[in-house]
Amino acid sequence: MTESIWVDNLAKRFEDVEAVSGISFTVQRGELFGFLGPNGAGKTTTINLLTGLARPDGGTIRIGGIDCTSNSKAAQHLVGVVPDESNLYPELTGLENLCFCAALYGLGKRERQTRAWALLEDFGLTKAADRRFGGYSKGMKRKLTIAAGIIHRPEILFLDEPTTGIDVASARQLRQLVDDLHRAGTTIFLTTHYIEEAERLCDRIAFIVSGRIVRIDTVDHLMHPLQEKHVVQITCENTVNDLQADLADSFPGLAFKSLGKGVIRVEADEPVRVGPLVRFLEDRGAEVSEARRMRPSLEDIFVRITGIEADAMLKEREKAGGLQ
Repeated sequence: MTESIWVDNLAKRFEDVEAVSGISFTVQRGELFGFLGPNGAGKTTTINLLTGLARPDGGTIRIGGIDCTSNSKAAQHLVGVVPDESNLYPELTGLENLCFCAALYGLGKRERQTRAWALLEDFGLTKAADRRFGGYSKGMKRKLTIAAGIIHRPEILFLDEPTTGIDVASARQLRQLVDDLHRAGTTIFLTTHYIEEAERLCDRIAFIVSGRIVRIDTVDHLMHPLQEKHVVQITCENTVNDLQADLADSFPGLAFKSLGKGVIRVEADEPVRVGPLVRFLEDRGAEVSEARRMRPSLEDIFVRITGIEADAMLKEREKAGGLQ
């Protein structure tokens, strides 16, 4: 399998801020590669460097085997870009926007029309073809922006936060469209701060924090350290933070962590007996409303590797438009 993207020691600084700090990675042909991190981690800057929207201060970039370090447009014909905010024209209709983008990539008039209508059909936008883009909903705008990014059938697609700020139904549909493109053989570089999204879609994932890549691996390999862990989450109607020390003393084989708002996470190497825990808490005044066994997730791995708490990522999702 050949490399679609090859990056070595890539760096970018904005005045006193080191946005990207000497990162190196490869993306194989046909792979869906996730770039996962909080806002401000360097995800968008990395995409801008790879697609020629920003100049690197150091390092080497090869796209489709072409050295793009000094000539950012050298591989433009191989690449499609979907930015985090739409770059389409609000005064043009959906069809006009797609045809205009197709013309930029050199498609002839007949081919532009045929390709545009096919994508409008694929993305469920045929009824909005003659409506101005400025009047589209957020979900429709994201769909048309992705359609514009693949109008020329690129081998490599860069997707920057494709589902941020849109409704749940549109986010699900977009994930399915991304998955379909991946299955059809398109190499996809996806940035996101939705941990669940990365877990569902990606072959491999890079964790980036403060401009540095802290881990790159397949989802299966990332999950492996927690596969043998047993996790129980206990929810109480009242605050139980002051009971953590008592719990640790009374159940030495278990690890306890307060998740706030009366929620306790219990982790162990062996199956956890829930009954004694619930009785212990209730004997000390806790009102237990739920105790359930949890499947370890990529979120657990992310927290463990980066030190960034899950609730911090949750707040970013809420600011961006809610859970997807």
